[in-house]
Amino acid sequence: MTSQGLVDTHAHLMDPAFDADHDEVLARARNAGVARLVLVGYDLSSSRAAVHLARQIGWARAAVGIHPNLAAEASGADFRAIAELADAPEVVGIGETGLDYYRDNTPPERQREAFNWHMQLAEQLELPAIVHNRQADEDVSSIVAEHTAGGVLHCFSSDDPRYLERMLELGYFVSFAGTLTFKNATALRSMAARVPLERLLVETDCPYLAPSPRRGQRNEPAFVRHTAACLAEILGVSFDAIVERTWTNSLERFPSLRDVPRERVA
Repeated sequence: MTSQGLVDTHAHLMDPAFDADHDEVLARARNAGVARLVLVGYDLSSSRAAVHLARQIGWARAAVGIHPNLAAEASGADFRAIAELADAPEVVGIGETGLDYYRDNTPPERQREAFNWHMQLAEQLELPAIVHNRQADEDVSSIVAEHTAGGVLHCFSSDDPRYLERMLELGYFVSFAGTLTFKNATALRSMAARVPLERLLVETDCPYLAPSPRRGQRNEPAFVRHTAACLAEILGVSFDAIVERTWTNSLERFPSLRDVPRERVA
């Protein structure tokens, strides 16, 4: 088994933002101590790309799904193709899925239908669901409670302690992104302090949401160090303790990451 390190549990390295310097981004991630990547799809095309890229990167795995903002334009054939793709050995999670009531790209009813579909697929394959939630706390927790699949609250943003407590009761892990480091994120940092150490994860959501002091730049996996350092400060523990704890938590939530070799892409 390889030595532990940081795990970016939510990266979109398939994004065209990385086309020009893909290898350099991976090298910087390794130099920053990132030992594992979970490449997360948000539609059929990006999910296929995530699986393909995971096959090339020895220390990465993939998740496949259709983002709630894109569910309206996805066809039945797209959903069936996601279900077939989910059987690939590189796939360690289903999503990202969930609900987004901040934007109106997809009617709420259609979002809920798609979310239930993803949760059922996660149950069938015994994989964790990667859940996006924006201004939909009540409906997210209600739908999750109807299913047995565990999962991850990706890029946690709620300021409602009741929602957090409910999702922890349902067995979910809580992942924080670069938003945790923003100067105006006092409420979010207070929520992070409520999460038990054994349920914490970190992510970038790159190329979006670069943390301070990189805010405004293209985000990349190496920058997950800044979020981990902020989390350590919030909890009053060392950076090394956060690395160790989030490593253990990541491998518990995504067991297939245990056996991923760490060789770099040639």
